[in-house]
Amino acid sequence: MTSVAARTGRANEDFTGAVPTAAVLIDGAGIPGIESICRHGVAWYASRLGGSLLSLLSLVRDRSLSALLAEAIEQVTDDHRDTCDVADPISPSATVAILRLSDGLIEHLVLGDSVLVLDRADAAPLVVSDPREVIISRSYRSALEAAAEGSDEYHQVLRDLRANRNQPGGFWLAKDDPRAADEAITGSCPTSELTGAALLSNGASRIVDRFRLADWPGVMAVLASSGPAEIIHRVRQAEARHAVAADDATIAHCTDLGEA
Repeated sequence: MTSVAARTGRANEDFTGAVPTAAVLIDGAGIPGIESICRHGVAWYASRLGGSLLSLLSLVRDRSLSALLAEAIEQVTDDHRDTCDVADPISPSATVAILRLSDGLIEHLVLGDSVLVLDRADAAPLVVSDPREVIISRSYRSALEAAAEGSDEYHQVLRDLRANRNQPGGFWLAKDDPRAADEAITGSCPTSELTGAALLSNGASRIVDRFRLADWPGVMAVLASSGPAEIIHRVRQAEARHAVAADDATIAHCTDLGEA
């Protein structure tokens, strides 16, 4: 696992961790001004949600990933319901990717724009992603590009975009409502069909979906030969080359699944 903050001195709002039978990746989301809504912040939310999920994945083996995510969301919301405005549209939220080994199956869950890649032995990698936020964001892109970054107008466009969050016809993230877990993309496949898997935050997956530096088979090959840090290094080089603002970047790489 490798996780790198967008810049030195800034809190990393990603989280990743693993237990013997599961791996979790959380990508926290928030905008400036969130401190007036939640005194804890996005990094706290991401790490608390990830820790709750890992605990549940360790202790509870007979419930679905969606059910465990719903319980984790409820736990974290209860942790700051009395001190923070958890229902405000800009209160902390996060995307989620989960991988679990269970009775010869690899189960997976993706909520939001994190990416999960299953490296199959006899086929191209299976890429699991949730495109809803990306699709909806396109209609706001021109307004964001026209506004000065950090301006009141820029933040208002972001607020308008995030008003689509956790709404029918919108996009879904972990936040304060455990019912969002029911909107996650889930699936499973036999461990015998897989050689490995990777969970990536959108700051790391941009090596494919933004910069086109590699395809997913190429990413899995680099992970196998050089590890997650090399992928993030290449992303950072591309961000500098194209003058693109860096994002927190996190990868969890799981190997030898077919032998599990």
